[in-house]
Amino acid sequence: MTAASSELLTVPEVMARLKLGRTKVYDLIRTRRLVSIKVDGCRRIPDTAVRAFIRGQMGEAA
Repeated sequence: MTAASSELLTVPEVMARLKLGRTKVYDLIRTRRLVSIKVDGCRRIPDTAVRAFIRGQMGEAA
């Protein structure tokens, strides 16, 4: 596993990458369309989960 693939992102970082608002990112997490974990009460999203979400969205659009 490379450092880039194991990176854990904060919700604001995911918001910036996906160009989405906070509510939408939490909605994606709640509906399990975006995988996340909790670390001491803080929500973290693996970089690989963001990439998988983007790939899935591109597949749906095709």
